[in-house]
Amino acid sequence: MRALVVANPAATTTTGRVRDVLLGALSSELKVDLAETTRRGHARELGRQALADGVDVVVALGGDGTVNEVVNGLLSTGPGPDVPTLAVVPGGSTNVFSRALGRSRDPVEATGEILASLRAGRTRRISLGTASATGTSSATVDGGDPAVTAAVAVADAAADGGWTAPRWFVFAAGMGFDADVIARVEAQRSRGRRSTGPLYVREATRTFVLGRERRRPAMTLALPGEADLDGLFLCLVSNVSPWTYLGTRPVNPSPEASFDADLDVFALGRTGVLRMLHHSRQVLARRPDARGRGVHRRHSLAELTLTASRPQGWQLDGDHLGTATGLHVRSVPAALSVIA
Repeated sequence: MRALVVANPAATTTTGRVRDVLLGALSSELKVDLAETTRRGHARELGRQALADGVDVVVALGGDGTVNEVVNGLLSTGPGPDVPTLAVVPGGSTNVFSRALGRSRDPVEATGEILASLRAGRTRRISLGTASATGTSSATVDGGDPAVTAAVAVADAAADGGWTAPRWFVFAAGMGFDADVIARVEAQRSRGRRSTGPLYVREATRTFVLGRERRRPAMTLALPGEADLDGLFLCLVSNVSPWTYLGTRPVNPSPEASFDADLDVFALGRTGVLRMLHHSRQVLARRPDARGRGVHRRHSLAELTLTASRPQGWQLDGDHLGTATGLHVRSVPAALSVIA
C-alpha cells in the first residue's frame, strides 16, 4: 500500500521529531512519501494530487485547518471508491477532528493507534458537510478600522450575486458570533500570540460585550418544513460532538451530533450577559443540555440556509473565511473513508 504524509511544519505542536517517528513507524507497513506544506491551500493541492496518483492512504499531520484542506483535495471530484483513506495525527492546538475519531492527543501514541488499525483493516465511512456562501468579502472582522472594513464588506456583498462552489467541512461550520471570535484569535496569532483556551475566552468575552451583533441580530435560519427563525446572532453547525474544546474541556452545544447522522444546529437569538453566561455553563457541563429562551437546537438536518441583513463572519472547521450574507449547508452521508 502507498501512503502520503501531508505535514504542516507550522502547526502548533508539529515537530521534526514527531514527523520522523511517524515516517519511521509507517515505513514498517507502507511505502511512504512525505510532503510538507509551505503556504495556505497547499495541503488541498497535495490531497488532490494524492487522489490523481492513486495513493491508498493519506496521513494528515497538523491541526484541523490542515485536515480541512486535505479533505477538500481528496474530495475535489466528490466521494467515490477511488478516494484515498484518511488518517489523522494531531499536530495543532485543538485537534477536534482527530479527537472525534478517538485518536490519542499524543501524536506518537496516535501513530501507534493508526498502525494497529491499518494492520487490522479497521476503517469506517463518515458523513461530512459542504457549505456555499453568497455576498462574500475577504474583509476581516478585526483588520484595520472597523468602519472601513464594514463598508468594504457591504460593498463586496452588493457586488456578489452568486454562490461560491461548495467547500467541505469535517466537523463544524458557523456564521456570526463564533466566526467573529475566530477572526479575533487569528489576528492575535498573527501578532505572535499562542492559540490557547484563555485566549479564546478573552476574545469571546470582548466580542460579546463590545460587539453590536447580539443587540441587533442580523441572521435568519431557514429549515425545510419549518417557519424561519429570525433574529439570530450565532449559528453553529456541528457534524460531531463536541463542537470544540477549551484545553481538555469539551464545549458541547449539540451533544447528539455524530459522524453517523446528518448535521446538528445550535443557534441563539438576542441574549444578555447573564443569560449568555448561563448558556455557556450549559454547554460546558458534564451533561450538556442547553435550553431556554432564545435557544434553538435541531438534530440531524440534511440541509439548512442562513441569510443575513448585513455581512457576517463565517467559518469552516475553525478557519475564518471573511464575511458573507448567506450560507447554504448540506450533509453528505458516508462521504469519506477514515482509519478507525
